[in-house]
Amino acid sequence: MAVAIRLGLRDLDDAELGSFAMSSLALALTAALGLAVSHGAGLLDAWPFLVAGAVAPGISQVLFVRAVRDAGAARTSVLMGTAPLVAVAIAFTILGEPVSAGLVAGGLLIVSGGIALANERVRPEDFRRLGVVFAVAATVLFAVRDNVVRALATDSDVPPLVAVPVSLFAAVATVALYLVLTRRGSWVLGYGSAVRTFAPAALIFGLSYVLLFEAYYHGRVSVVAPLVATESLWGVAFAALFLRRSELVGRRLVLGAVLIVAGGVVIGLSR
Repeated sequence: MAVAIRLGLRDLDDAELGSFAMSSLALALTAALGLAVSHGAGLLDAWPFLVAGAVAPGISQVLFVRAVRDAGAARTSVLMGTAPLVAVAIAFTILGEPVSAGLVAGGLLIVSGGIALANERVRPEDFRRLGVVFAVAATVLFAVRDNVVRALATDSDVPPLVAVPVSLFAAVATVALYLVLTRRGSWVLGYGSAVRTFAPAALIFGLSYVLLFEAYYHGRVSVVAPLVATESLWGVAFAALFLRRSELVGRRLVLGAVLIVAGGVVIGLSR
C-alpha cells in the first residue's frame, strides 16, 4: 500500500484528498463485501467501532500518506514496523496481557532497528525529517486502534465484515470534516481525479483492513501485531522493485527492516 500511495502522490500531491479518496473507495468495497456475506447482521451493535475508525484509519491515514510523501514508502514501512512495540506495551498495561522475556527481547530488537534507521547516511533528495514524525504518530494511532479492535472483538458478536465498513465510515467522516473545515468546498472538484489516482492503493487498503480485523478477531495483539510488522521487509522490497532509485534503499535501511522484523518474530515466537 505504501508503494501504491507513493506512486499516486507522483500524479496528485495531496495527502488529505488522497486519504479521503482511499478511505471512501475502501468503504464502498468493504460495505459491498459485508452486505454480500453477512447481509448487514449486527450493524446496529457495531457503533463502538466508530471510535476505532475515527482514530485509525481516520486521523492516522492522513498522517500515513503524509509520511509516505515526505519520508518515502520504504522508510515509512520500516517505521510502521515498530507498531508491535507500541501495541504490545498498550496490551500489557491496559488489556492485561502477560509479559515474557521473549517479548522484551523482541522489543529491544525493534528499538535497534529504529536506531539503525536513524543513523542512515544515504537518503533521497526529497526526504524530509517531518515525514518521520508523521510516521511515528501514525504508528502510535494504529497501535491504539489495534488494541481497541481487539478489546471490542473479544466481547462482540459483530462480524468483522460489518465492523470494517463501520470503522471506515467513521474514517471517511473524520477526513471529510477536516477537509470541510480547512478547505471548505474547493476539494470537491478534485475528488474524481483523486479516486482515479489512488484506486490501486484503495483496493489494497480495503482488502488488507478486512484481513486485519479477521486477524484481531482470532488472535491476541501480542501475536497479530508482530506478524503485521513484517510489512517493514515487504515495504522495502517492493519499494526497491517498483520505485528503484527514487527511494535509495541502502544497507542501513535494510538492516533496520531486518532488525524490526526479527523483533516481531521473537515476540511472535514467545507467544
